[in-house]
Amino acid sequence: MTFPLGWILEHAALPIQHRAIRDVAKLSAEFGASASSLAYCHKSAIDLAMRQSLDGTWNNAILALPSKSAEHFEGVGTIPAARRLIEYGWENDSPPLAQARRILFRLLAEDDDPQYLYELAKGKLDEEQAKAHRQTIREAAGATLAAAGFENDPRLRGFARRALDRIAEFLRSPLAEKPWVRVGNQQVLALEASPPSIYALQMFAHMPLFRSEHFDAFERIYTHLTHPLPRQAPVQMIGKKMVDVPHLVLGDRLPHRNAVEADIPAALGWLEIVARLGYLRRNENWMKMYERFLDDCDRTKVWHPHKGMAFPKSSESWTWPLFPLEQVHGGDERWSDVTFRIGLIARVSGRPIEIR
Repeated sequence: MTFPLGWILEHAALPIQHRAIRDVAKLSAEFGASASSLAYCHKSAIDLAMRQSLDGTWNNAILALPSKSAEHFEGVGTIPAARRLIEYGWENDSPPLAQARRILFRLLAEDDDPQYLYELAKGKLDEEQAKAHRQTIREAAGATLAAAGFENDPRLRGFARRALDRIAEFLRSPLAEKPWVRVGNQQVLALEASPPSIYALQMFAHMPLFRSEHFDAFERIYTHLTHPLPRQAPVQMIGKKMVDVPHLVLGDRLPHRNAVEADIPAALGWLEIVARLGYLRRNENWMKMYERFLDDCDRTKVWHPHKGMAFPKSSESWTWPLFPLEQVHGGDERWSDVTFRIGLIARVSGRPIEIR
């Protein structure tokens, strides 16, 4: 795979330049301190960091995203904000992330303190609904801490072990084959069904040593991820309510080209997850989907849309911290996010890279 570092340095936003040098080209030593400073000079990153409250949170919220009408980061929650700074290339000892990680580690604790449900506590929740929300928050916090480089912290490893045990127990059970129950005229996931969430997969993806210690469980997860997605909507019966659970992964989220074209940021996010998990190169179909991204690169190895010239957008909330990192979406620079991710996926999957 040929990575156009020269084009990235000429056209892309500062965080993408930094990530390209550090994570794809692996040339931080050659570029020196100037490369590390790139991430901290980005206007949007500074704006996001300055919105953090003194208690380490953003907007006293946890998973909230800015509204579609927001001009910048109004209303963003703590987990997506912290993860976005990590994606910008900020180190875990930078002041905003050092403050935020206190909250994130606190969220891993197995307690019932209602204040740590943040905005999800609005409305009347029964015990099962509160428990489900806490599980989602903890896994999202774990994913953020793992991406920040805390794999060896015993608090994160302990939580990851508990999450993996729960998922593995579900995948070993008969319920994994038929997790649906009928409620009225609708098939919904049973309360006891515990498939992996997108956040748990992101957490495990950034914990290679942990994965090597639990090989059998991750083989089961791979098998689960290659199953066809069910036709039923991801809805689960929690307490007395049917709750949308789009973060739960019920099978292969990238089965064909149409799925790629429908949501390019989510497709790239999925390919990065499975590449980090070590699954990409062993799955022929996912490799074909990745190769199609390479086929859509021009002679300078810069990606362009297969159809049209519209800037890629996503309907998946979990992609917000990842895409786009580019501020300007009008000129050639609007292709820099995808071009960078293609190179990053190649690097984390172990594919040979030639720097151009």
